Amino acid sequence: MNKTFTVKALRGGVATMFAVAGLLSVGTASAMAVKADNFQQAESPWDMAFLKDGTMFFTEKCKGLSVRTPNGDVKKLLGVGGSSGFAKVKDDLFCDGQAGVQGVAVDPDFDSNRYVYLYSSSRGANRTYGGYNNILMRMKVGSSLADVSDIVEIINDFGYKPKKSNHPFGGPGAHNGGRVRFGPDGFIYVAIGDNHSGEGPQSPTQLRGKILRVDRDGKAAPGNKPPAGFDSRVFTYGHRNPQGIAFRPGTGEVFVSENGPWHSDEVTKLENGGNGGWDPRDNVNGRPACPDGYCGYSPNQMGATPPKERAAFMPMTDLKAYPNAMKPAWNNNGLSQGMCGSVFLVGKQWKEWEGRLAVGYAGIGIHGTPTGNRIDILDISKDGKSAKREELLWPTFAGRFRHVSLDHQGNLYVADEASGMIYKVSPQ
Repeated sequence: MNKTFTVKALRGGVATMFAVAGLLSVGTASAMAVKADNFQQAESPWDMAFLKDGTMFFTEKCKGLSVRTPNGDVKKLLGVGGSSGFAKVKDDLFCDGQAGVQGVAVDPDFDSNRYVYLYSSSRGANRTYGGYNNILMRMKVGSSLADVSDIVEIINDFGYKPKKSNHPFGGPGAHNGGRVRFGPDGFIYVAIGDNHSGEGPQSPTQLRGKILRVDRDGKAAPGNKPPAGFDSRVFTYGHRNPQGIAFRPGTGEVFVSENGPWHSDEVTKLENGGNGGWDPRDNVNGRPACPDGYCGYSPNQMGATPPKERAAFMPMTDLKAYPNAMKPAWNNNGLSQGMCGSVFLVGKQWKEWEGRLAVGYAGIGIHGTPTGNRIDILDISKDGKSAKREELLWPTFAGRFRHVSLDHQGNLYVADEASGMIYKVSPQ
């Protein structure tokens, strides 16, 4: 069913407020109307991936992997331990806080190999971080889309935060990254969070704060160029909590969107072997000791501090320590509002927005920072080092836009954890 929205659009620094029944649009002479419909109810929806006929695989963080067919039927494929109603249950899968079932990707050759890939948190005696890891699985989906088989863990040494720490959002399972996408080069890109680990993002061996580029078996893709001594699967490192991976149409350029630490959500064009510049270790780069060895929320991590002061103390991209670090194209005007998933808009129906990056926010607003609750449309420069924004304000309070994705017809889908809904958004 369509909604009635009040939308605030920013272009050239001028704000316009208006209400439209069932439509979202921008306040300019060339305004484009966009219709948003409820599409699929889901509990904590986290990711979506599509087949060419409109079939949608989707994940629910504390339930598992399901698929919606073009006629609207939903089939539950793989559930977390203790779940019911799924064709198969994997007992090691679980959810806790930010952890759980997260990214899903469809193999480009799905019609012939039936492969789907799933990122999830897992626990067991064979797990290396206090009995836990995040893992990437490959599985085959049955011809009737009703079951899965041949589940293989192609990567099972991602980091995980097993214990609570003295930080905001400091519970177990923090900062998992979790996005999985096939690039136009045919390789799998995987976003891994820092797990509140000070040393992880700059570590050559820990799979924390990294973007991996691997083949269908989870092995390093040929051509990866990590620094000497690094795990060969690493494509880039020095990340905080990347939750969006998007590929610019026609170029193959890779862009990542990630949460900032009380400041500076960032969209960054990746460079093979590049450093994102996030290094939250204490007692390095001029910083003193920090709570539990992690400076990610310092200084004054539990209280209000101007974002510029925080950025000077703990930069999201530390260009003083790492002058060759990858510079962001967009840093959300120095604010952190929970930047999550992103996708480039494709199709002539998007008019002037075609080829621009849609970025969703989880709506976080703390210590005086305005609440997000919106989708940004970024016009990123050709060199990938700057961007202009049009702001599309979503009308719900404290919505958590965990991901935005496109189907093969160019329709935009928005997963909102707070409302338990996946919305279908299409230009009019």
